[in-house]
Amino acid sequence: MKTVVSGIRPTGKLHLGNYFGAVRSFLEMQENYNAYFFIADIHSLTTHPTPEDLHGNVKQVLAEYLAMGLDPEKSTLFIQSDVPEISELYTIMNMNAYLGELERSASFKEKVKSQRNNVNAGLLTYPVLMAVDILVHKADFVPVGKDQEQHLEMTRTYAKRFNHMYKSEVFPEPQAYSHSGKLVKVPGLTNQGKMSKSGGENDAIFFDDDDKPTHKKIMRAVTDSGPEKPNQDKPEAIQNLFDLMSLVSDESTVATFDAAYNDCSIRYGDFKKQLSEDTLKFIAPIREKIRALKSDDAYLSKVAELGAEKARESARKTLEEVLQIIGFRKFY
Repeated sequence: MKTVVSGIRPTGKLHLGNYFGAVRSFLEMQENYNAYFFIADIHSLTTHPTPEDLHGNVKQVLAEYLAMGLDPEKSTLFIQSDVPEISELYTIMNMNAYLGELERSASFKEKVKSQRNNVNAGLLTYPVLMAVDILVHKADFVPVGKDQEQHLEMTRTYAKRFNHMYKSEVFPEPQAYSHSGKLVKVPGLTNQGKMSKSGGENDAIFFDDDDKPTHKKIMRAVTDSGPEKPNQDKPEAIQNLFDLMSLVSDESTVATFDAAYNDCSIRYGDFKKQLSEDTLKFIAPIREKIRALKSDDAYLSKVAELGAEKARESARKTLEEVLQIIGFRKFY
């Protein structure tokens, strides 16, 4: 069975955009591949070297992905720092990464501009750590967005370079994972593009939030003064809200409000109340699971331990092979 690897940043609560994007993709992967999903707590230190609550963020993300369907029996769900073989292989692979290519990385250039007071060595060698996350499990596929395509190309470069330098075939050259279905880009509530945490607290609908703040966000969503003539095209802000409704409401509800828009009788207050009601109904069962899991430390501990064991078994084999090929031998 082919292997796929993907990372999860421990940046707090998940929102609807995550659910219809990464989560759906992960659920497909765990059914069809030897799948490794890791919570990238080491990665997070490149931009947040003194996190306020790293452990709490990891716990939140772990509980949420489990609540949304990741199965620790079907896939390997682990915390990056629980697998020391990753850090050891990272040290070795850094010796085969060149300063010029790291400085040319698009993500490094962007971070140099955005966090001028924290241009650390980990930020420079971020592509190496990302490559190791993939190569340590000899992944065949990696799901990547547009902003990570260069990192995947660099991963292939490091794999080929190591194989060439040591006249071996240790590492496969991973390819971009192609989702079999169409991943939905969920729009945000503030008309700034797709839903994201970076768009601000009012832009995203989080699964672990209470009903009241979620309702308020939706009622404050950007609208206009209403259609001026029948069957006119919807402006982007209005289309975004209809797109959200199509994800959480039944087809008849969407059709009713679409007809009201087309005959100019729509009342945005009623429209957003219905969107809020359906959204809260959609997220409620998942939120209940998240909160139950967050309160079950014993189960989360069991999942993390199982994931670490499975991930370390895979990583250890790769690391031992690499050390043997390079020439590291013990005298005892």
